[in-house]
Amino acid sequence: EGEVGGLVGPTGGGKSTFVKNLSKIVRPQRGAITLGGEDRLSMSNREMAQRMAGMVQEQEAAFDFTVEEVVMMGRQARKRLLETDSREDWALVGEILDLTGLSPLRKQGFITLSGGEKQRVLLARALAQQTAVLVLDEPTNHLDTKYKLPIMELVRKSGCTVVAAIHDPNLAAAYCARLY
Repeated sequence: EGEVGGLVGPTGGGKSTFVKNLSKIVRPQRGAITLGGEDRLSMSNREMAQRMAGMVQEQEAAFDFTVEEVVMMGRQARKRLLETDSREDWALVGEILDLTGLSPLRKQGFITLSGGEKQRVLLARALAQQTAVLVLDEPTNHLDTKYKLPIMELVRKSGCTVVAAIHDPNLAAAYCARLY
């Protein structure tokens, strides 16, 4: 609990598949995956989203939401049906945009961003969910060197239990309490 665990291995080694199984994107062919002792397949998507946030390597957008709107989407799991965004939601999103260096891009369209900027937005959205568990697939993929270390430091200081697929073994060794 509260540790960062890194999944390391070669391309095609199954890191992303493992993350997709944890995130309920893919169903395991056998066995079970539990979260807090409960089979995660029996949880509703809403309950999963309240307990665990995920970030995939690539995410395409069908609509051009702003950076701020994409990050605000992380708050949806915490809301009742038709509940609007509160002052507290906006304050949290603003804080996360600052922490991830995205404040200058807050009104920019997601589809106009570079790969590294999109990665930071997706991480910001996951952090906005305020879950106890983060499952991250290559969180530093596409990031400039300027952002790799600060983003990994942010993940480590989040207080969340983190499972992160990381291609770079040096980065994984520097920021993960456990390596798998």
